[in-house]
Amino acid sequence: MPAASGVRRSAGGRRRKGLPGALPGVEHLGRWDADALRVMLQAWLGSRGLILLVGLLVALSTGRSVTDLVANWDVQHFIGVAEHGYLRDPKTMAFFPGWPLVLRAGMALGVAPTVTGVALSLVLSLVAAAALVRMGGPWAAVGWLFAPVAVFTAVPYTESAFCAAAFWAWQRASADRWGSAALLTALACTTRVSGLFLVGALAVMVLTWPGLDVPGRVRRWAWLLLPTAVLAGYVVYLWTLTGSWTAWSDAQAAGWARGFHWPWESALNTWPVIRGDYVDHPDWTWVFRGEAVSMLMGLVVTGWCLSRRMWAEASWVGVQVLAFSVSYWWFSVNRAVLLWFPLWLMFAHLVSVEPKRPAAQALRHTVLVGWLLLSGLATLVWTWLFTTGQWSS
Repeated sequence: MPAASGVRRSAGGRRRKGLPGALPGVEHLGRWDADALRVMLQAWLGSRGLILLVGLLVALSTGRSVTDLVANWDVQHFIGVAEHGYLRDPKTMAFFPGWPLVLRAGMALGVAPTVTGVALSLVLSLVAAAALVRMGGPWAAVGWLFAPVAVFTAVPYTESAFCAAAFWAWQRASADRWGSAALLTALACTTRVSGLFLVGALAVMVLTWPGLDVPGRVRRWAWLLLPTAVLAGYVVYLWTLTGSWTAWSDAQAAGWARGFHWPWESALNTWPVIRGDYVDHPDWTWVFRGEAVSMLMGLVVTGWCLSRRMWAEASWVGVQVLAFSVSYWWFSVNRAVLLWFPLWLMFAHLVSVEPKRPAAQALRHTVLVGWLLLSGLATLVWTWLFTTGQWSS
């Protein structure tokens, strides 16, 4: 489908050659840049190397196999669905079937599900990083690859698979290639409920795209019926198993206390954990403090997008922040940060700003180096939390 008015547009629908934050030579929706791709590949190797190093150290110090180290928490649910389906444990209905089906396919070929999951997560994290380079330059990919919770993009979780599909879906939609965008969004919708928010944000992109007549908007919205059908198909499938149209939300509430609460109730429920009142779970305190920081970051990114009239991007992040704020408490927001590609575009923009005054240049350099060190350290700590089986969001 040709681009509207014959011009390339940004994800938010504005005419521009390059996304703010892209480094010189890297244009939004433009041609690939060899230097940018080399930086991305080096960051991918470095970040995966850090995660591998921690995993090996934990394996040597505990005597556990590497396979055991990557099979903690939700990985067990994914493997359980791959092996037995949903009826054995109704709480697993909270997990979409795409990723378990991939693990099951590996099992049919004689490959252990953890091996399949790790291998695909590593490859797909590179695919996702490439989309970030295309949208925001190499620093967007570097920030994402070295995110504090990057371990979830290297173990059998859905983060890499979802981000690879969702980021490229956004890039294709921004280029007005809605057929491929719809297919990629549909793939994303097989892995996480976040696909619902992606469909909504893409609908906002069409709504706010200037220069389109009504038929043009309707044609683009029509493409979104494909991923919507995927989401509806899972709801119908669960209904055939349980007879309930709310089986997914019921599983979320039963297993993870995700029933509806007003935002102020959610904040009040989170505060005692942040304060350290859960003495039986001392490892929760800092992770939940991270959840609070992630919630604040979501608000900042949403505001940044709004200030730049990036309406679709603002809706992508903002609606997720809202969803987390009406749960029992702020929960798994740390991992959701990986899905918020506007955060990493904002990071790339801030990194690319070149102050004119020497003092400001020195401050920028100090902040950048400090961030890289702190983020790398946080990556190590979070990898240690996950591989040792401690609570890690």
